Amino acid sequence: MVNILVDDIPITVPEGTTILEAAKVAGIHIPHLCYLKGINDIGACRVCVVELVGNDRLVPSCNTAVEEGMQVLTNSPRVRETRRINVQLLLSQHDCHCATCVRSGNCVLQDLSNNLNIIDIPYEKKVPPTRWNRDFPLQRDASKCVKCMRCIQICDKVQTLNVWDVAATGSRTTVDVSYNRKITDADCALCGQCITHCPVGALRARDDTDKAFAALADPDTITVVQVAPAVRAAWGESLGLDPSKATVGRMVAALRRIGFDYVFDTDFAADLTIMEEASEFLQRLKYPGAFKFPMFTSCCPGWVRFLKSQYPDMVAQLSSAKSPQQMFGAITKTYYANLLGVDASKIFCISIMPCVAKKEECALPTMADAGAGQDVDLVLTTREFVRMIRSEHIIPEALEDEAFDQPLGTASGAGVIFGATGGVMEAALRTAYYLVTGENPSPDAFRDVRGIDGWKEACFEINGTPLRVAVASGLGNARRLVEALRRGQVHYDFVEVMACPGGCAGGGGQPIHDGQELAEMRGEKLYGLDRIATLRFSHENPVIKRLYSEYLVAPLSERAHHLLHTDHTAWQMPLAPRHRQGQD
Repeated sequence: MVNILVDDIPITVPEGTTILEAAKVAGIHIPHLCYLKGINDIGACRVCVVELVGNDRLVPSCNTAVEEGMQVLTNSPRVRETRRINVQLLLSQHDCHCATCVRSGNCVLQDLSNNLNIIDIPYEKKVPPTRWNRDFPLQRDASKCVKCMRCIQICDKVQTLNVWDVAATGSRTTVDVSYNRKITDADCALCGQCITHCPVGALRARDDTDKAFAALADPDTITVVQVAPAVRAAWGESLGLDPSKATVGRMVAALRRIGFDYVFDTDFAADLTIMEEASEFLQRLKYPGAFKFPMFTSCCPGWVRFLKSQYPDMVAQLSSAKSPQQMFGAITKTYYANLLGVDASKIFCISIMPCVAKKEECALPTMADAGAGQDVDLVLTTREFVRMIRSEHIIPEALEDEAFDQPLGTASGAGVIFGATGGVMEAALRTAYYLVTGENPSPDAFRDVRGIDGWKEACFEINGTPLRVAVASGLGNARRLVEALRRGQVHYDFVEVMACPGGCAGGGGQPIHDGQELAEMRGEKLYGLDRIATLRFSHENPVIKRLYSEYLVAPLSERAHHLLHTDHTAWQMPLAPRHRQGQD
């Protein structure tokens, strides 16, 4: 243990603790910009500098370890002036049109500037130009980049894709796509983790709210919206709603106030996905010689993009089942259009997702099987949904709970937990057990796959047959798992992968809280909804039963294959550099 003084407050902390972390123990906040604990502690921004009594130089608190007897001044006149100059220099190369920035009000640089009382910039203003494909789901604005390197570190260390890198030198140093590629030619998974870890508005998702409002304003268009499970666990955060008031019912009510004609639950399609995916898994087990194991889940488009670009020889191991989002779109423009008695081309299907990759998934040429254009017309992130609520001047806490529309609004708890890592696996095993034995297991029989750990494994037995399963979240963990499979170090029958750490609950389209990882807390909300659900098995959903009896016939039927399954090889993904170079 080390004894130090921080602003004359004596504290004792373990050896190796940084000054920044030590100050927290004393209840003292040291401003910082580039720092992300365990990920980015390179001291690039020099905003977190502090003064050490007896030391001529200021030191960055994020990567300077405490020493016995050290006396730290976190906000001395010298520190304050240096910090102020550093932020002013950053602002001199920053597009400061905050009123038109998507991160206005939730920006670390904006907060720093306000707290330092910076009201003018005494340096020459020189903002770098921005050149970017405005159609791509991931948007980057070079004029707002503060060169903190967070995007590089999160992509390298956590997601292992190395999409970003330092470009140019000296005062021209900036961040750009690695290997001198355009973003459309990069093997980006569109996980969006660089967006949620950017402290400013340099990275964002493509905003599609104008397209949504245009559809809502068209009297000849029938707007159908589906809401993903993870959205209900996070939608109230940026609105300042108490968790007890951020209910599913208020979320539904807000969507109706916005003007959507029909409000449905993606959890319904998650139950449908389970019927198809669990049946497909059992079919592969029945004919093991015809398939290579493990079978991978396919509901996460970020993971699908990752596998196609990094391990293209393993794409056949993906389940052919579409994601719940895409199954919902296909059913909406066929079965539900028939129920309404309308031309499917009049339906505009919008998804609200915790995800950036879903924006690209809905536009794939293989996702137009209903015969009325793309099955899903538009995808909005949770953040875009919140902006629409604000645009409509809706006060959510003043709303009464309302229920989803029917019939596509009925879902089980198994569908709800799709938004948490391990949830897809657990839901699939609940139904697989029933399909094999004819009896329901305990709803919590497969809880061993729960938890925030990046790589989990378990073994279960169904009717005497052992099943080896694994769950990974975060693409770095997925890579480690796949590499272990390829080396023969591990053997599994069924593997669930989600691109974002913690699953969809921690998705790249979720609300941003700088320095906080909330996937675990949001996931617990979803498991809580499962615990109190009337239905906890996908195969017991009465609307799913009705859908099969009236329209789809049975899981894996010809019609089900046409509408609910896809060919993952029918579209191209830019390969990783090592594959383009012809290397293994």
